[in-house]
Amino acid sequence: MNALHPFMNNPLTRRYLLQQSGYGLGAVALSELLSGESNAADNPLAPRLGTHRPAAKHVIYIHLVGAPSHLDLFDYKPELQKRSGELCPDEFFEGKQLAFIRKQPTLMGTPNEDKFAFQRCGQSGMEISNLLPHLQGVADDITVLKTVTTEQFNHAPAQLFLLSGFGRFGRPSIGSWVTYGLGSENQNLPGFVVLITGQVLGAGGSAWGSGFLPTVYQGVEFRSKGDPVLYLSNPPGVPSTSRSNIIDAVNQLNQVQLADVADPEIETRIRQYEMAYRMQTSVPELMDLSGETEATHQMYGTEPGKESFANNCLLARRLVERGVRFVQLFDEGWDMHGNVFNGLPRKCKQVDQPIAALIKDLKQRGLLDDTLVVWSSEFGRTPMAQGQNGTGKKTAAGRDHHKEAFSMWMAGGGIRGGHVHGETDELGYGPVTNPVTVHDLNATILHQLGVDHERLTFRYQGRQFRLTDIFGNVVKDILA
Repeated sequence: MNALHPFMNNPLTRRYLLQQSGYGLGAVALSELLSGESNAADNPLAPRLGTHRPAAKHVIYIHLVGAPSHLDLFDYKPELQKRSGELCPDEFFEGKQLAFIRKQPTLMGTPNEDKFAFQRCGQSGMEISNLLPHLQGVADDITVLKTVTTEQFNHAPAQLFLLSGFGRFGRPSIGSWVTYGLGSENQNLPGFVVLITGQVLGAGGSAWGSGFLPTVYQGVEFRSKGDPVLYLSNPPGVPSTSRSNIIDAVNQLNQVQLADVADPEIETRIRQYEMAYRMQTSVPELMDLSGETEATHQMYGTEPGKESFANNCLLARRLVERGVRFVQLFDEGWDMHGNVFNGLPRKCKQVDQPIAALIKDLKQRGLLDDTLVVWSSEFGRTPMAQGQNGTGKKTAAGRDHHKEAFSMWMAGGGIRGGHVHGETDELGYGPVTNPVTVHDLNATILHQLGVDHERLTFRYQGRQFRLTDIFGNVVKDILA
């Protein structure tokens, strides 16, 4: 892939391109680059070709920080409900990695109440909890993967593993890999934008960091209050023309230094100065939701001028509408070790309407076909209770971290609608058919974007790295 990026390792010469054309996606774009003066040589975020025709051009990746209880939302288990309060089977506890449960727990089913009941939805008959009534209405547009499995059982490592393919700090996030491979279709906005509701997740900025990739590919956090991006506004008394002159002068010095030492971080700095100046116009217009129709605000449940997950969903649509390649939404507050049956309805109410609205809005604007929407969490929740259960204190119990199997869903971007992939056992503990690893998931996302996950590589410390390491298979069953 390095041949697409002239500031890495060597100057971009025809000889260097020919030498490197066997690596990564460079071979695919070689003929395009040699046919003329490609702006990919001048701009690391210029749009680029992948390895095959893409089904999707953009990604909206929703991550629910802390991990919702998938068993109470997507994976209904009548047998678990029937046996609720019994001691869990020995094989579910002995020798297993659990975060907080220390003695053999009891099983805990979904409460037998209307608000927690599951309904068969749409023409597909997909089962979704009444806690997500708006999502029930778009069931035929999504594919639920019930058998996602991970290697990590604590939050920060699991977040890093899901989003970077590695359970420790230092690797590029999936959004960075995507913008590194494909660039962006809007040169006045970052190729990778991050929107956060609540506190930053345990993995911190590494969840959208560029790792060993040049920092031009890291996610840029947009804020809901004050300047959307820090220091976007001009200082008092500094007009736009003066700031433009300052940037030009600084970048002339940077260009001299770049020509001398060929440091890719200098190239990143030049691009960031230039992008920051262009963003002074593009970002305020983007973040101003007042131009949206009243019907749109009602559909999303947005409150202009206030921080909310609903506002971020609407901003995500506006970002992909403007050609941003990868938009990542984080929503904090799903870590429910206690009071899960009080906390889950509250959190679902915050996200259900805007997420369903996002799918409807993308669809009616003709954007869903080429926008891949992902609902994710770092792991699932145990079918066993953590804390009080079966003692009359039904609200006291929670669910512990669970890595063996959990549910995610995808929509748009060439993904089948109204489809369920995989099945867990009768108690919802582990997969019995079609397990999906994190590497499989990431390979599938890249595939839909037109990228072979085995060929999107970057050479670092003497070897080629990739998002999926040496693993991963595309989950072909969920493709339209």
